[in-house]
Amino acid sequence: MDHESSPQTTVSSNEMYQTKFDASTYLGYCYQLAQSPAQKDNWRFVKFVLSQLSRTFSSGQHKGQRLIEVGTGPTLHTVLSACAHYKEMVLSDYAEVNRRELEKWLRSEEGHFDWRAHMQFVCDLEGTRTPDEISATLRQRIVSVLKCDVTLENPFHPVVLEPADCVLSSLCLEAACQDRDAYRRSLGAVADLLRPGGILVLIGDLEENFYTVGEQRFDTVCLSRDFIEETLTQLGLVLLDFTTQLAENREQNQKCDYEASYFLVARKNMGPA
Repeated sequence: MDHESSPQTTVSSNEMYQTKFDASTYLGYCYQLAQSPAQKDNWRFVKFVLSQLSRTFSSGQHKGQRLIEVGTGPTLHTVLSACAHYKEMVLSDYAEVNRRELEKWLRSEEGHFDWRAHMQFVCDLEGTRTPDEISATLRQRIVSVLKCDVTLENPFHPVVLEPADCVLSSLCLEAACQDRDAYRRSLGAVADLLRPGGILVLIGDLEENFYTVGEQRFDTVCLSRDFIEETLTQLGLVLLDFTTQLAENREQNQKCDYEASYFLVARKNMGPA
């Protein structure tokens, strides 16, 4: 995950995430099992994402050597299904606090976030693994947690990564970019991380202008389905799947104003023979 700047400020989006993003508050509010009505809406989103990821990867149709996640945030839920199908995975985020949260879990350090409920949900969907097996696979196959900046031509500069079979990004680009032009450039940089024939898995929100973590507001680029599909086509990606889930009680939601969540899969063109 990434997510972005507050109104009437000259502070850059990167600085906002480095200094203002509270990983513990974000995890507790968005990824704990539902305790309050607001958390129930978040858990509904998480179940949507986990279900779509399971549907995409559990068939075994998409697999390979390397998966790169761009803007992982402090979360692991997006790679629970994929980890069985890629031999090595690179996670990443701009904010040091988020990378540190991931490292805490990987090293089984005291105070790390507990992802067992999410793993159990995936196990119940797929019926092939246990949470302990998912945990072991993740710790074996996550080879690095890198700093990334999606506003750069190479988000991992100065590191140059081998092209990936799958690039995954969730709730990141719309938060890290100032406008649609910047979003288009960043999505191009993300697509450049793919090998020809590789797949892009993109998760986000439609028609969203902001979200909050605690009392901190982060602005986002407002995206439509048409704009996303047009951008993918311009970048030489072929859309394979685009699934949405409408928000509930959008007008009463004080934490964010998204209209729908989306999950898409697109394949990078093979290029000329």
